[in-house]
Amino acid sequence: MLLPYFTAGWPDPEAFVASVRGAAASGCSAFEVGIPFSDPVADGPIIQRTSSQALQAGIHWPEALRLTRQAVDGSGLAAIAMTYCNPLYALGLERACAELAAAGCRGLIVPDLTLEEGEPMEKAAAAAGLDLVYLVAPTTPDARVSEIARRSRGFVYLVSLRGVTGARQELPADLVQQIQRVRERAELPIMVGFGISTPDQAAAVAAQGAGVIVGSALLRAIGEAPPERAGEVTREFLSQMVRAMHPPDEGVVPAAS
Repeated sequence: MLLPYFTAGWPDPEAFVASVRGAAASGCSAFEVGIPFSDPVADGPIIQRTSSQALQAGIHWPEALRLTRQAVDGSGLAAIAMTYCNPLYALGLERACAELAAAGCRGLIVPDLTLEEGEPMEKAAAAAGLDLVYLVAPTTPDARVSEIARRSRGFVYLVSLRGVTGARQELPADLVQQIQRVRERAELPIMVGFGISTPDQAAAVAAQGAGVIVGSALLRAIGEAPPERAGEVTREFLSQMVRAMHPPDEGVVPAAS
């Protein structure tokens, strides 16, 4: 599975919706939508910049959710929201999760949510029909990986590297071992994110039986083109990854544009 990340409303509302449609045309079945936030501590410079630009353009919580609903309806893809604890608690967990679900979200990723503080979020997400996804880092102890796998819903998010998000030239040398470590402790699918930027890297992860989350490299490609080409750029970028992850002899063909 390939899960592309988009910042809600970026580079502009029309281009955002077109990008999600481009993801559908490439063969993706879902997308991750980042709700713009002023202090995205887990994100690298590219996603931070897109979030800041979206906020400056007025893409705050209500507008981000309105555009997410529009993207879901226009693409047929499920959405998985990525946001931080602060806006969720500020709005109220039950209300925030209910509004995300109404916007077409089926999952929720909160990078700064810890297991120790996660139970209220788990209950609110479950009540709204959202799969709450926890993250596993390379430094997470084995016992904690088991607990994260037990309490996650939908999939387990494996952070492939130490640090924030961002495209990287090479995957970590121990990534295969990291995937295996999580697989031994989780019955859920494993999605690998942070740093994956090329079709070859995506294929290497898929060869280990894990899915791929791509964000910074995709947003960089979208940002380098005129907004009116966002959908086309997204389709081309993601189609290359889909083909690499599912060679022709596997019988998987990306959807037509």
